[in-house]
Amino acid sequence: MGPRPRPGKMPLGLRRKKEAKSQEAARLVGAERAGARGSSPPGPAVATRVLVFHTQLAHGSATGRVEDFSSIQELYDKIAGVFEISPSENGLFHSSVFSHAGFTSDSCYSPLQSQLLPPPRSVPPESASLNEILYCTLNTPKIDMERLLGAQIGLEDFIFAHVKGIKKEVEVYKSEDSLGLTITDNGAGYAFIKRIKDGSTIDSVKTVCVGDHIESINGENIVGWRHYDVAKKLKDLKKEECFTLKLIEPKKAFEIEPRSNAGKSSAGKMGAGRGTLRLRSKGPATVEEGLSETKAKAIEKIDDLLELYMGIRDIELATTMFEAGKDKGNPDEFAVALDETLGDFAFPDEFVFDVWGAIGDAKRG
Repeated sequence: MGPRPRPGKMPLGLRRKKEAKSQEAARLVGAERAGARGSSPPGPAVATRVLVFHTQLAHGSATGRVEDFSSIQELYDKIAGVFEISPSENGLFHSSVFSHAGFTSDSCYSPLQSQLLPPPRSVPPESASLNEILYCTLNTPKIDMERLLGAQIGLEDFIFAHVKGIKKEVEVYKSEDSLGLTITDNGAGYAFIKRIKDGSTIDSVKTVCVGDHIESINGENIVGWRHYDVAKKLKDLKKEECFTLKLIEPKKAFEIEPRSNAGKSSAGKMGAGRGTLRLRSKGPATVEEGLSETKAKAIEKIDDLLELYMGIRDIELATTMFEAGKDKGNPDEFAVALDETLGDFAFPDEFVFDVWGAIGDAKRG
């Protein structure tokens, strides 16, 4: 959807504009993407019973079990503990001149339910750092951007972990202002490619694939950056000049299928109508009811607006924005709430107006 027509200048008089701060904006109030970013009210029920989730490595493994986690980082550390993934392991370097890097591998196999690994050993705080897991998908081992694990996990969901595979380096000529990339991140330090627009500059570079983690841009390591800063860095690159990307693709099984741009939205996979475990950056995880259809559609619209204005997709960020505005009476109050919670993003007024419209549509049913 496109931006809403804006009748004159929005007042937004109470809104305090903040200047974007390159990597400062990346922090998003700590590691807030992993949880509710502090804007959502406490969930209706703290998870008191032990919730056990089954997990596998997406490229193939026995089935393990994870439990007792409250954030994305804790979940990744638990999975790493189950499969004894060493933080020091690295993917093999692979030159971009080889054509097979232009394909993504969607492994298709049945979960090895008969081989269960024990629950993970506890992970000491000092090991809670970046590990080999790039991201996780729910209920499919495929590189399916519509089924990325976010801050909510269905109580019956099966978790597939995608780990680092081959490294590759590619040189790109920026012939247009827009590269045609949509960036997201895993909530634990790794930004990766969620969408490639058909016919775009990046679409012509077949070694760059959906699901690839962006490790560096022109030699600058961006591990730990938020997706917003990575998108801005790419946007700010000079037109009609070459730049270099170092990428890491997820480890794959043997089957390969043609390169896929995947779906554009994950909102439809958020567990509407079913119980979910809501992960939080601070405090315990909570068990919540599934989203209503109206709320899910509103969040999907906000996610569309994030891509339109900022070149990112982030269903948890969209959810946070919806929660910030659902009880506000006017756009000024909503803008102030956004500044208090997500001020480092310095959202433009036009974007705030369009998001307020999406929330208003949801309120009206």
